[in-house]
Amino acid sequence: MNLDINFLHEVDGRWIANIESIPGVSVYGETKEDAQKRVKILALQVIADFIEHNEMVEPEIITFTLPVDTVAA
Repeated sequence: MNLDINFLHEVDGRWIANIESIPGVSVYGETKEDAQKRVKILALQVIADFIEHNEMVEPEIITFTLPVDTVAA
């Protein structure tokens, strides 16, 4: 199972991270790294809950994919 993490930098400095493939998995963080850590934790908790309630088959592997940062030339 591959989960893509998306980021948005708010005007107030906070970061939003979400995983679109799992509805409701969206978090705020003070830094991009904090948001990344929090969204991974929430995603794993939601997946565990789905498995516990037989709403999902247990995946063998879970990977997180981060967007490639583009640098202006």
